[in-house]
Amino acid sequence: MESLISIECFVRSAEAGSFAEAARRLGLTPAAVGKNVARLESNLGVRLFLRSTRRLTLTEAGERFLAEVSGGLASIQSAVANLASSQGQPAGTLKVSMGMAFGRDYILPLLGEFLTRYPAILPDWHFENRPVDLIGEGFDAAIGGGFELPQGVIARELGPAHRVLLASPGYLASRPAVQSPADLQQHDGILIRSPQTGRVRSWALRTRDDRLATLDLRLRMTMTDPEAACHAAMQGLGITLVSTVHALPHLQRGTLVRVLPDWYVDTGSLVLYFSAQKLLPAKTRAFIDFIVEQFRAQKLAERFSANWRPAS
Repeated sequence: MESLISIECFVRSAEAGSFAEAARRLGLTPAAVGKNVARLESNLGVRLFLRSTRRLTLTEAGERFLAEVSGGLASIQSAVANLASSQGQPAGTLKVSMGMAFGRDYILPLLGEFLTRYPAILPDWHFENRPVDLIGEGFDAAIGGGFELPQGVIARELGPAHRVLLASPGYLASRPAVQSPADLQQHDGILIRSPQTGRVRSWALRTRDDRLATLDLRLRMTMTDPEAACHAAMQGLGITLVSTVHALPHLQRGTLVRVLPDWYVDTGSLVLYFSAQKLLPAKTRAFIDFIVEQFRAQKLAERFSANWRPAS
């Protein structure tokens, strides 16, 4: 009977395409991963990988073996995770990815209550503005929005992913009035460049009653971080377009104000996503239920809508 570690080394190496990356994900040395895979090949009597100096490639037998064992490995790991609890409570390291500003402003303040409820869970939270590969990078869950989710994940909708136009009061006071989307052509734009693609995406503005218009700002500068774009806007350098997640703290402080408040960009939904496995670890289920509960209690879905107006 093959050991679980040998099979896991094989599966992670196949996913990553290299022993070095598989070792990083498993917390082992590349040599240890290579030895485990070699031992597995020796015991099975077949070659699972074709090795080159650049990349591992699965053989036909390796592809067949991967298809047969990867699902079973996930089920075994989930079962072990559910048993590894402290006095029947969810336990273990909880690896979650979330956006930097979003995580800091909305999720981190919940940490104390979460740990009070689940003291045996060890948070390993990563703050980064990018979609992650849950299985390949070993994440239990992630929160994000405005991008297409890959196959093999389940998403719980947390709220809308809307983007709004912002500028400083000083900038608007010194420039031509913005009364319609057409007026934006006369204004400097602080635009967001995708750190993944390097492109500045074109957006369509809309209203609650489904009127549409083109977003046409005069490009003045680009940023890869929406929080940096907000800070540039605070200096009176132009108008920026950021998610309501980033906009709310600035709007509440009055450092930035909405430009064309009836218009916004709809990029879909803000979601909490996790692996579509039948046996979800108790720690992951606890986190999902807690976040959904807190979003409902704090009415964050309503606040993240571009159509929300605070009570005066």
